[in-house]
Amino acid sequence: MANPEYIWMDGKLVKWADATVHVQTHALHYGSSVFEGIRAYASPDGPKVLFLHEHVSRLYASARLFRMEIPYSAEEMTAAIKQVVRENKHESCYIRPLVYRGDEALGVNPRRCGVHATILTMVWGSYLGAEAIESGVDVGVSSWRRTVPGVGMSMAKIGGQYVNSQMMAMEAHDHGYHEAIALDTQGNVSEGSGENIFVISNGVIYTPPMAASILLGITRNGVMRIAHSMGYEVREQNMPRDFLYIADEIFFTGTAAEVTPIRSVDKVKVGSGSRGPITARIQQAFFDIVNSRAADQWGWLTPVN
Repeated sequence: MANPEYIWMDGKLVKWADATVHVQTHALHYGSSVFEGIRAYASPDGPKVLFLHEHVSRLYASARLFRMEIPYSAEEMTAAIKQVVRENKHESCYIRPLVYRGDEALGVNPRRCGVHATILTMVWGSYLGAEAIESGVDVGVSSWRRTVPGVGMSMAKIGGQYVNSQMMAMEAHDHGYHEAIALDTQGNVSEGSGENIFVISNGVIYTPPMAASILLGITRNGVMRIAHSMGYEVREQNMPRDFLYIADEIFFTGTAAEVTPIRSVDKVKVGSGSRGPITARIQQAFFDIVNSRAADQWGWLTPVN
């Protein structure tokens, strides 16, 4: 993977090799950061950023939950994201805005440290592998549970909270799976280590609700809109683990994962063991929009140029 030429740091474009922080940086020691994952897709008119305004809004919501004041306006961050994609001459890319506490002091209380912002971009293909989009992935239910309300904040993308996801991902890899599915503390289906989940049974599409300790995914919302437009019933409701083993189809959604079918759970085949027809239909509609093969009827794409 080739490194980009520039990274945006605190209002300036700096060379990739110069985009460094001090070892005393609070975020390195305590995970005191918030971030987003965003994708830009190629189009005949140049790169277009998917759900740009929604991602920037969620970045600021995460910062608010974490009692962190971002020293740039949402408009400035939006312009900076487009600038760094443009200056790095990307046709398509993954974008990572990161806001973090600096190196002024150590100690658990982060407020003695200043707040800094950076935006990096990279060329990144399918998160779970190019073949996963068509063939699907094998997943396992993790022994690690999602954070209980009142202990963590599932609605915020806080760096330190992703230790939970890292434990799930490592466990899944050690067991030979592509990815993990987490349960909430009540034993209901929650989400993947970095994806939302949809389960299809008898033509109805189910997805866990906010109360199941999920991140309210932006791609999740887009997929729900596509499904509704196709006439499918979408239910946000709790699902026991058992439901995964008798589902007709299951798929992940996320900025990195996009729309990825799940072909097995705990080595139990899902449906026919390959991408199901409803998943394929939703997936096709999603990729047609983001790759500018179909009209952007909901205004999801923001041109960079």
